[in-house]
Amino acid sequence: MEAIVLVGPQGAGKSTWYQAHCANTHVRINLDMLRTRHRESVLLHACLAVGQPFVVDNTNPTASSRARYVSLARAAGFRVRAVVFNASLDDALARNARREGRARVPDVAVRGTFAKLEPVGDDEGFDEVVRV
Repeated sequence: MEAIVLVGPQGAGKSTWYQAHCANTHVRINLDMLRTRHRESVLLHACLAVGQPFVVDNTNPTASSRARYVSLARAAGFRVRAVVFNASLDDALARNARREGRARVPDVAVRGTFAKLEPVGDDEGFDEVVRV
């Protein structure tokens, strides 16, 4: 059983990475799709209850935003991996500009996420940290 927490700004390639690496094996938990924290929580707890591998495909910029997923997954016996996307601000803004409709977020949101980004620390409880 594996939980993967993606870390990076909008436009960094997180959803593309999920599609290429995990779409056939892991449930995608994503606020853009689920729209509310309540729905996210229901799906997260369902995955934990039945041992379903999952990927949290949100920005998760701070240690505190990641801690909830790590603690719940570890308590349920999951191996927990962080995948950190090291995109530059310019690259993230350029990719975001190519998005259409609701997929495109305001540039100020991308800049705001960059301002909040905290490096993933050794003390966060991840079994593995991968940088892409």
